[in-house]
Amino acid sequence: DLAKARGLSEDFRVRPQPAGVSKASPRLSQLLESVCLSPNASRPGFDCQTEARPVPRVPWSTRQPNQSPDATPRPKGAAGATRKSHGVTQDSGPRSMRLAGQETAGQLQVTPTVTPNGSGLSQEFEGHWPEIPERSPCVAGVIPVIYYSVLLGLGLPVNLLTTVALARLAARTRKPSYYYLLALTASDVITQVVIVFVGFLLQGAVLARKVPQAVVRAANILEFAANHASIWIAVLLTVDRYSALCHPLHHRATSSPGRTRRAIAAVLGAALLTGIPFYWWMDVWRDEDPPSTLDKVLKWAHCLIVYFIPCGVFLVANSAIVCQLQRRGQSGPRPRVGKSTAILLGVTTLFALLWAPRIFVMLYHLYVAPVYRDWRVHLALDVANMAAMLNTAVNFGLYSFVSKTFRATVQEVIHDTHLPCTLGSQPAGMVAEPVLKPAGLPKGAEL
Repeated sequence: DLAKARGLSEDFRVRPQPAGVSKASPRLSQLLESVCLSPNASRPGFDCQTEARPVPRVPWSTRQPNQSPDATPRPKGAAGATRKSHGVTQDSGPRSMRLAGQETAGQLQVTPTVTPNGSGLSQEFEGHWPEIPERSPCVAGVIPVIYYSVLLGLGLPVNLLTTVALARLAARTRKPSYYYLLALTASDVITQVVIVFVGFLLQGAVLARKVPQAVVRAANILEFAANHASIWIAVLLTVDRYSALCHPLHHRATSSPGRTRRAIAAVLGAALLTGIPFYWWMDVWRDEDPPSTLDKVLKWAHCLIVYFIPCGVFLVANSAIVCQLQRRGQSGPRPRVGKSTAILLGVTTLFALLWAPRIFVMLYHLYVAPVYRDWRVHLALDVANMAAMLNTAVNFGLYSFVSKTFRATVQEVIHDTHLPCTLGSQPAGMVAEPVLKPAGLPKGAEL
C-alpha cells in the first residue's frame, strides 16, 4: 500500500502547466490527498514518502512546482514568496472574485468557469445583480383619449353657455354669489383648455410627450394656476354664503360688487403666484428615481392647496350653515334653503368626492409604489385624473337642476343666439315681429 501511495504521489505531483490549461479540480485534489495520507500517516510527523524519517509533511495544496514533499514551506513574509499574476483569484468571501496583481505563494490559480453557451461566468462566480423592472404599461389604452375628447367637446360649449348666462344674471342682480359663480365657471373653462386640451390631448396623445422641457415646465405653471383659481374661488363663495347666513347684518354692510371683484382678482393673482413653484414639478409618468426633498414638498403643497385646506374650509363653513338653518327651524317655521346655499353645498360636495381619488393616488405614489413601476397605480392615476377633470363640467347640470332662474336665463341666451340666425335666413322684405312684447295693462284696469 505504501509503495502504491508513493507511486501515485510521484505521478500526480504538481508540475508547471502551460498558459491556458486549468489546474486540477478541487475534487481531484481531495482524492490525491486521501491517497497520499495512508492510515498510518495520521500519526504526528509521519510522511507518506518514507516511514523511517519523520519530517514535517507539506500538504499537497501548498506544494510549489518542483518542490519535494519533505521540503519545509517558506514563510509568507520571506523574500520571493510572491509572484506576479494577472489572473482572477478566489477571495475569502463566498462566490466573490477579485483581480490580483500579486498572488501569494501556495495559492492555487483559479480559472473562471465558463457557462455552456460561452456568454460569461457561471452562476458560481457571478454576484447578485437585481433586475431592473420595466416601465409600467398603460392599461387604459385609448380610453383616456376618448374620454377627454368627449369631455372637452361637451364641457367646453356648456361652460361657455354657463358663463354668458351667469354674466347676465350678475349684471341684473349685482349679487356677489353670481360674480363668484361666474369666476368659477371662467376658471373651469381655462382648466379645460390648459389641462385637458394642452396637457392630456395635445401633449400626451398627439405629441406623445415629445415636447421641450421648458415648454412642459411653463405649461405646469398655467395648469396649477388654473386649478388653484378654480378651487379657491369656490372657497370665496363658501365664505360669502357663511357670512350671508350666519352674519347677515355684517354681510349687507360690507358686500358690494366692487369688493367682490377685488376679492376675485386677489385670488386669481395668488393662484398665479402659487403656480410658479410648480415649474419644477416632477412628471409622475416618468418619475424613475426615488422622490427628492423638493419633489415631496411640491406634492404635499399640491395636496394641501387643492384639497386638504379647501375641504377643511368647506367642512367648517357648511357645518356652521347647516347648524344655523337648524336653529332657525327650531325657533320658528322651517326655513327654506336658498338656491345659492343649495348650489354651494352641491359644488363643494362634488369637488370633495371627485378630487379624493387623485389625492389618495398621489400620496400612494409618493410613499408606497411609484406610477412608473406599478401598472395598477398607473391605472388608478388615469381613473383619478378623469374623475378630477369631470368636476369642471358638472356644474352646469347642478345649476340647472337647482335654480329655475338659471334655466330661464339659459333659454333666453339660446333664443337670442338662435334669433340672428333666423333673421339672416329670412327673405328680403320680410320683417320679423319682436318675440318679447311689452307687457300691457289688463283690459278694464286703470292706472
